[in-house]
Amino acid sequence: MKQWSQFLAPYKQAVDELKVKLKGLRVQYELEDTHTPVEFVTGRVKPLASIYDKTLEKGIPFEPSTELAAELPDIAGLRLMCPFVDDIGTVVEILRQRKDLEIIEERDYISNKKPSGYRSYHMIIKYPVQTINGEKTIFAEIQIRTLAMNFWASIEHSLNYKYEGEMPVEISHRLERAAEAAFQLDEEMSQIRDEIQDAQQYFSAFKETATRSYGKKKRKGE
Repeated sequence: MKQWSQFLAPYKQAVDELKVKLKGLRVQYELEDTHTPVEFVTGRVKPLASIYDKTLEKGIPFEPSTELAAELPDIAGLRLMCPFVDDIGTVVEILRQRKDLEIIEERDYISNKKPSGYRSYHMIIKYPVQTINGEKTIFAEIQIRTLAMNFWASIEHSLNYKYEGEMPVEISHRLERAAEAAFQLDEEMSQIRDEIQDAQQYFSAFKETATRSYGKKKRKGE
């Protein structure tokens, strides 16, 4: 296990660093008092059980190695959730301009959805981490999607796990229809995004005013 811990340590470091950096995008937009294309960011290192399943699928040895790192570029994974479909393109452009990572592959599953109905934008990147043994460059995957896409993908993942990849035809068809419904929801929300953003700003201003008013009353002992 020590070998695996040492092998995965740079991946964990990369996920932690990238989460901080990508969450910083939201903060920067908020400071500019403008719409943020990032709702929230999550990250994980693929569990050993999942790595093992992938090695069986690809027919490669289950051992920490350079070959494993090259064959499984998603051992480190980040997800950026966006409020609107249009925000995905904005985030993609932001990542393309960054100097602290190198994009080596892009897959657009939004314009070209998978047969299952899955939609998301994937990027494979190279990211350097600083270790006590020097710099180590690792691969990581970044997925960019809306909240609706993420909800659907989470359900599909659970069902695939339950049925061990052999999902009943009826369930598959229902999932496909649900994927289209989720995308239609995203499209509708994009059509009224100005109204939504105005409402959110109004609500935020209302909460701020109410908080200040409550604070004043509390100081006065009312």
